[in-house]
Amino acid sequence: MNRVFVIGVGMTKFEKPGRKEGWDYPDMARESGTKALQDAGIEYTDVEQGYVGYCSGDSTSGQRALYELGMTGIPIVNVNNNCSTGSTALYLGAQSIRGGLADCVLA
Repeated sequence: MNRVFVIGVGMTKFEKPGRKEGWDYPDMARESGTKALQDAGIEYTDVEQGYVGYCSGDSTSGQRALYELGMTGIPIVNVNNNCSTGSTALYLGAQSIRGGLADCVLA
């Protein structure tokens, strides 16, 4: 089993997507994802899988959000688990690394 490390973090102000003109969940994902990649000192091309949590949005929210970062061609898993969505996305990403399916994921 592989060891898992969180090497970067990024977040946005906690607010409902779409409440402010020109500020929806893809914008929030771009801001937090960019911050996480910068904090980790890696490029988006280093990321092999994405686990995207959402509570408001359509069934392809994760794909739309990560496309804003330029991430295409990688598996993107949409995670919706109400108040534990974020921790579930992180857990699933960690499981992928532990199981040897990926070396670097974004959750």
